Amino acid sequence: MIARAIDGLNEIVGRVVSVLAVLFAAIIIYDVVLRYVFSDPTRWAFDVSKQIFGFYFIMLGGYALRHGAHVRVDMLTERLSARAQRGIDLLGYLVFFFPFAWVFLTRSWEFALRSWKQGEVTYGAIQMPVYPLKMAMCVAAGLLLLQGVAEVIKLLLDRQEVAE
Repeated sequence: MIARAIDGLNEIVGRVVSVLAVLFAAIIIYDVVLRYVFSDPTRWAFDVSKQIFGFYFIMLGGYALRHGAHVRVDMLTERLSARAQRGIDLLGYLVFFFPFAWVFLTRSWEFALRSWKQGEVTYGAIQMPVYPLKMAMCVAAGLLLLQGVAEVIKLLLDRQEVAE
């Protein structure tokens, strides 16, 4: 039940955020056309596209983990039994994933809070607020950590997919 809810949350976030890829591409195309066809580049497109891409990239970590899109070292465990593979995966989550995700969550929270308090803005042609993107890092870290919990639950229950 918990794993299914976490899977569902990251699925929704992934699908909603993936729409930003279209917006990202549209801004880049718009800027390229203005720059090379009309010799009139925008002042804002580069900064906006950097922010959108950063948000897009960071927010899809939990979604990628849910779908097994992260880099794995399966070639080392492929000859082991399914039970041994699950054990190694579980050990990997406990030793590597959870400590990393916890540090990512706590440090990104501190990072975002400092940015928010300072009213941090970009240094580019236009001054855009940076703290929303840094807050997104914290949210993404939380989603990644939650998805790790879901993956461990699935390993313990011996299931590949709880929710499709």
